[in-house]
Amino acid sequence: MPGPYSREFREDVVAVARSRESGVSIKQIATDFGISEATLQNWLRQADVEEGNRPGQTAADAAEARELKKRVRLLKQENEVLRRAAAYLSQANPKLGGSPK
Repeated sequence: MPGPYSREFREDVVAVARSRESGVSIKQIATDFGISEATLQNWLRQADVEEGNRPGQTAADAAEARELKKRVRLLKQENEVLRRAAAYLSQANPKLGGSPK
């Protein structure tokens, strides 16, 4: 889940971190931008995944997985409603063809 930082901000910070001069640490860049070092490390790692330089789940893949999980959950709910309706209707309407009383 993205934090309170815009995508553009994250991309700019990652670009600065990647093009840093020797002797400038990731920690210093993170401090300069007002974020934690761990946050910057996560952004760098995710940028590598998005660019295909590192294995992992891209943001597009994660979004698709979330949508598919939502769809499966909805279909399960719909299936349950239909199952309960069928059970109710089968009890309310006895089968025809039995012997009359």
